Amino acid sequence: MAIETAPARGGLDARVGLLRSVSGESRPYRKSVWRRGLNAIVRPLARLGLAGRSTHVLTVPGRESGRRWSTPVSIVRDGDERWLVAPYGERNWVKNARAAGWVELERGRRRERLAVEEVDAEQAGPVLREYYRRFRVTRPFFDCTLESSDEDWLAEAPRHPAFRLKSP
Repeated sequence: MAIETAPARGGLDARVGLLRSVSGESRPYRKSVWRRGLNAIVRPLARLGLAGRSTHVLTVPGRESGRRWSTPVSIVRDGDERWLVAPYGERNWVKNARAAGWVELERGRRRERLAVEEVDAEQAGPVLREYYRRFRVTRPFFDCTLESSDEDWLAEAPRHPAFRLKSP
């Protein structure tokens, strides 16, 4: 359920996005009052550990400013491995995590700093499918469904960066 903000789009871009969502294709991510409000609610709940077992607050330093930025994210667990998925595509937190090489995750009283390793499309495909299965709120941002083939998920992977989380 990674909820974050991005620059607002208007005019023709907004109409194209609306047409894509009506036609069944994935929606582009857009900043809105609704998303800002949802972030404002989910972020403190996640910090308290009350927003669901998979929801954490991701904090990462800005790649240019160094200022710490936080956004709620949902983590996919597969056995002992944990994965971070960018359901809205290449947002600022993704670029910042790549530049820093690490992120901080906070949930309840637990805070941990983890190294991030971006994975290739072959590794990301199954993780994206599992993310899609678990977190319904972001499904409109994917062009695949649970019934889609492995090849379709492989093709979807470049649009949704995925990171393996590792202890430093």
